[in-house]
Amino acid sequence: MTQEQCTHRNNVQSSEKPQVYKVGIYGWRKRCLYFFVLLLMILILINLALTIWILKVMNFTIDGMGNLRITEKGLKLEGDSEFLQPLYAKEIQSKPGRPLFLQSSRNVSVNIVNSNNQLLTQLVTGSNGFKARGKMFEVKSTTGKLLFSADEQEVVVGAERLRVMGESPAPKGIQILAEAGDIQAICRNELRLESKDGEISLDARRIRLMRLPEGKASTSSSSSGTRQTVYEVCVCPNGRLFLSQAGPGSTCQISNNVCL
Repeated sequence: MTQEQCTHRNNVQSSEKPQVYKVGIYGWRKRCLYFFVLLLMILILINLALTIWILKVMNFTIDGMGNLRITEKGLKLEGDSEFLQPLYAKEIQSKPGRPLFLQSSRNVSVNIVNSNNQLLTQLVTGSNGFKARGKMFEVKSTTGKLLFSADEQEVVVGAERLRVMGESPAPKGIQILAEAGDIQAICRNELRLESKDGEISLDARRIRLMRLPEGKASTSSSSSGTRQTVYEVCVCPNGRLFLSQAGPGSTCQISNNVCL
């Protein structure tokens, strides 16, 4: 290539206008982008408004939510509350001086289980009544005195007085039955059996009256000789029983020094 041809080519290239390339988004793409940005801002505002409304309705505070407060000792719940699922807690107590009220449409059950989830003690209050299940049941006074106790071996009544009431002023009847054992009544002072309008019956093959006092007859009427083995049961006017040595006839009159 000659020098003239090179010079002509350079002049042609320098005479052409430089091309400009636009950088960015234009047209319908730009409008779609603005639309999505505006939609995102609207969603953010709606979400923020809903969050503020929820916080206001649920009464969220730094200490807790609504009537539920978070304290150093645990959770503090005020007012009426409804539990739809089982409640597990170490301790439930009311405010000082305020009652603790539990209400259920069916029943309220309190279960005590061991580490193997086996039932040990159960307390159920329902529409059919009150049921308690456990190895032992005790009722004590405010001073700690035992009033009533029951287990598999015995039932103990620790009150000073046991009173049984019926539907009428006097109960229709009380029956104490031990089909496979004995019944013992032991007291320190006096044991009284009293029937105001009826009678007291002792029905058994053998009745034993232990440690009855023995009346002493006068010297003139007493007999000496062999040891006396047969006695007569006598009754004083005040109802006291005593023994008198048996004879051909009744010896209660001559041996009634016990009644004095």
